[in-house]
Amino acid sequence: MGTELSAMNAPPLLRIEELVKLYPVWRRGIFRSNAVGMIRAIDNISFEIQQGETLALVGESGCGKTTTARSMLYLTPPTAGRALFNGTDVLEIFRSGGRAAVLKIRRQMQYVFQDPYLSLNPRWSIAETILEPMRVHQHLPKSAWEGRLMELLGLVGLERYHAWRYPHEFSGGQRQRVGIARALAVEPQFLICDEPVSSLDVSVRAQILNLLLDLQERLRLTYLYISHDLSSVRFISNRVAVMYLGKIVEIADVDELFTNPAHHYTFALLAAIPVLDPGAAARASVLRGEVPSALNPPRGCRFHPRCVAALSQCSETEPLLQPAAGGHLVACHNPR
Repeated sequence: MGTELSAMNAPPLLRIEELVKLYPVWRRGIFRSNAVGMIRAIDNISFEIQQGETLALVGESGCGKTTTARSMLYLTPPTAGRALFNGTDVLEIFRSGGRAAVLKIRRQMQYVFQDPYLSLNPRWSIAETILEPMRVHQHLPKSAWEGRLMELLGLVGLERYHAWRYPHEFSGGQRQRVGIARALAVEPQFLICDEPVSSLDVSVRAQILNLLLDLQERLRLTYLYISHDLSSVRFISNRVAVMYLGKIVEIADVDELFTNPAHHYTFALLAAIPVLDPGAAARASVLRGEVPSALNPPRGCRFHPRCVAALSQCSETEPLLQPAAGGHLVACHNPR
């Protein structure tokens, strides 16, 4: 009990503060182009991730999940905001730090990409792929590279002879294991797993999810898990953050969120989960209308045009993410 309390009171491993990513929209003329608007892909979001936990980031396609992840690692430079990793603003280091400082942060924060084929170089053997981070970071003497390579293959469930094969010789699940091994090559603390099982068969998904859980326990890893597959989210995560149109609308512990969703959009997402019963009646959608344009989002709450419980103030005042019953953080004027 004392250990649990100390973990709750410990500072977060990662704190995202007021992160913003805007994309200008240009109208091209004969002689020059003019900016005619801004797509607000991420609009002033904040959240925390504790050491050793898995925070899932969920929402409809296009809501800003992957842009959030890429902005945190400066793969897509954000427009504004801070990302504090162990108390250090890593975005500032990425913007203006030297190569040594940037590589030090990169070692601690790694990315597992969605497509296990496109993220691998087809001309490189698996050995070359996994050894590349060691060559770049130089955190191990060259004499230790081969031993580390074999250790990583074993960690992700591959055989020694797989090191000399090429990506086209592997199944999708095996390729994703290679991607995980490559991310682990520099001994990170934090992994962003960007829909790592979305392109895999159901049986293989379970194997990869179990592998991620096993690695988290053995290596004391912390995950940001991005997915639109709510069944895998419930299986692997500790807490869930729900995004809608560039905003986080709810954060809660996974069991609490699935049992008692506070935001009406979260309830709609959960209601859309297929029921594995051929005789069950089809559930009507609780959403109305279409997702608004990120170029011209609605005033006030962005969800109010589709919300069945919208109040008059929802179209005027943007709700803030505030504590609610059951440990939720919810951005809603009229929560469930």
